[in-house]
Amino acid sequence: MGEIHPETLLTTPLDGLHRELGARMVPFAGYAMPVQYKGGILAEHAQTRTHAGLFDVSHMGQAEVRHPDGVAAAARAFEALVPGELQALKQGQIRYTLFTNAAGGILDDLMVTNAGDRLYVVVNAACKAQDFAHMQANLAGCELTILEDRALLAIQGPEAAKVIARLAPEAADMPFMTAKAFALGGIPVWASRSGYTGEDGYEISVASAEAEALARLLLAEPEVEAAGLGARDSLRLEAGLCLYGSDIDTATTPIEAGLKWVIGKRRREEGGFPGAETILTQLAEGAGRSRVGLRLEGRQPARAHSEIVDADGNVIGEVTSGGWGPTVEAAVAMGYVKSAFAQPGTAVGCLVRGKALKAEVVPMPFAPHRYFKG
Repeated sequence: MGEIHPETLLTTPLDGLHRELGARMVPFAGYAMPVQYKGGILAEHAQTRTHAGLFDVSHMGQAEVRHPDGVAAAARAFEALVPGELQALKQGQIRYTLFTNAAGGILDDLMVTNAGDRLYVVVNAACKAQDFAHMQANLAGCELTILEDRALLAIQGPEAAKVIARLAPEAADMPFMTAKAFALGGIPVWASRSGYTGEDGYEISVASAEAEALARLLLAEPEVEAAGLGARDSLRLEAGLCLYGSDIDTATTPIEAGLKWVIGKRRREEGGFPGAETILTQLAEGAGRSRVGLRLEGRQPARAHSEIVDADGNVIGEVTSGGWGPTVEAAVAMGYVKSAFAQPGTAVGCLVRGKALKAEVVPMPFAPHRYFKG
């Protein structure tokens, strides 16, 4: 990311609240962001797994895409950039998908919602400038509106729905990966039943001017505590979810990443997205390497860039994310190995300070997903 000087960091609309709550702020994707609050990462992780954690994700990019001929035409145009099936989305449905390049590499992962008369799109903070430029240049016949004046909050955990339903009863029965507009304490929001922790919850888009009032409203509920980027990272690792720039990037294809499920049936048959030839060939014939889950013996974790070795000490891959999994009480990691070693149960080693820590390839997620399917 390069050196970032504090005076050049962007802030979210909740910056003052984070500091009031005693957050430790760090540079992330060009923003000053809370990595943890006074209780610490382990407490925030446990809070989210057992009750509800509130995360500021306002650094992410939000945009709307419109076409003069309606949302179906916008979805058709958007499909030229992603392998996802967007034309089949009903109003209020969300799709997780990927921007791919001509070589089949991943430019970013994103969420696309059919919002009735438009598509609502959320992209990663570190990629948003290039993503929006990519969309502007390549979405034929569409109008792109970047929502600069919106904040984004994520309330995650088994009690998140109870909290939101107390304030907006109509939100209670929303299934996972759907979105709708409603009001929370009189504050108008656009909320998705989604998140990146493996837990049930909502991602709530709100006018920047109302963000602090909404955050305070939610934090006043007994089930809710503020949580930072540290817990968000340990939660998504346990959930086996990719972090862009670590687990997926322009040198990784969706097939290598274990994301073939994002490629819709019609898209597999028709192609018509960047890198389709490479991606569909790998889909049919397999890729040379695969993203896998690793569970290590002992408590010492293997961090990103640790080499993965076979039983004879030959390097077969690399860890892309790793750490202590507080919920599963084990050191866990994900990374890429030669596909011959990707079978669950395969014994491998992770090199940490020159020593091969014993590990085993295991299925992901490490902690079960608990999404509300309706």
